[in-house]
Amino acid sequence: MADSEHPRLILHNFLPLDLCKELEFIHKSCCTVGYRPNVFSTTLSHLIATNCAPLIMPIIPIRERLREKAEEYFGCQYELFVEFTGLISWCRGASIGWHSDDNRPYLKQRDFAAVCYLNSYDADFKGGIFHFKDGEPADIVPMAGDVVMYTADDRNIHSVDEITEGERVTLTLWFSRDASYDEDPKLISSLSPNLLGVADSKLHSYIPVPGSINMYWFPPDEASSFLSGFDIRCGRLHVLGFDIYPFQETFHLSESESSYNLLELLSGPLLIARDSKMFEPQFLNIMHALQMVQFYLWRFPNLKTKVEGTSPNITPTSQTQKTEIDHLKSVFLKDLQLTERFFGHSKPMKDMEYEFDWDTFSAAVLEWECYVLKLQKELVLHLPHWKTNQSIFCVTL
Repeated sequence: MADSEHPRLILHNFLPLDLCKELEFIHKSCCTVGYRPNVFSTTLSHLIATNCAPLIMPIIPIRERLREKAEEYFGCQYELFVEFTGLISWCRGASIGWHSDDNRPYLKQRDFAAVCYLNSYDADFKGGIFHFKDGEPADIVPMAGDVVMYTADDRNIHSVDEITEGERVTLTLWFSRDASYDEDPKLISSLSPNLLGVADSKLHSYIPVPGSINMYWFPPDEASSFLSGFDIRCGRLHVLGFDIYPFQETFHLSESESSYNLLELLSGPLLIARDSKMFEPQFLNIMHALQMVQFYLWRFPNLKTKVEGTSPNITPTSQTQKTEIDHLKSVFLKDLQLTERFFGHSKPMKDMEYEFDWDTFSAAVLEWECYVLKLQKELVLHLPHWKTNQSIFCVTL
């Protein structure tokens, strides 16, 4: 709690740990280069635009609870609109000095902020401690499941220490009293009308669709030439021990860069390889492959190691394939050291070195299909209510 001069609220264990892990999976599967140096973000509008609209569903109940808590604590019942919702991660080198969240003319509509921590200081990252300039509590040590809420004005000037290792992941919301800044009508209008009839369509309708490669290239100022830096999707796969290989019979090393531009190659069918073995079932694009790997990483402690009636098609990678994989790595990961410095510190990644097996991964592929289908059906049932009310909320069905 806080005094009236510096209104703020700390909520411990507001989110269960498995929900934190689920949101972390969504972010690491879908994020783009963010709005500040060394920051990556996943907005609801981006999820919708990349055919990942079902993945907004786990966020909706949290959004609603946070708005209700803000209205209750700050004494503004039924007055607040959600101005922004995003999953945001800060990597090594990211920091911000003293500021308020409404410190620009284009941010004056922001009245309150909520920051939900999805992973923990020390266990998952170093640095990143949140400080208020005045009032108590002054220092917030991020712990998974905790939430800090505060006014966006100069009563709660704050800063965040530089991240020195790992990746600090949050769900961040801003609330406004001004209905013209409500993000819900824009999100609803961008949801495809085709969703109304999608419940009986085939699962491939739900496969993520990559955006422009510039959105995924780090650092962003190298995205025009691609002469240095790395693609963050390939980077995340790399630090988890996975490589990509195009599912193209006509692909040859000597003509790869002239026959395919970067966007076409990553937007087309891919195979993934690990430890000199190739997983033969193809993924439809780089986002599909990354989402599957991140889903496995989230769910593998609870997965069956063998699914009856299934057997993954695993083949050794040939020397030619290894050479082509190395070549692709040189194209998409121009700076391996930078890639590993940003994404390489990961406890789950270290656990995978000892526990990974293709049978469990194959089980994850099947479970992912069930997971996405369930969320898709929920979205289809909610959407008519959202359209009628021009508001995104949980519907009792």
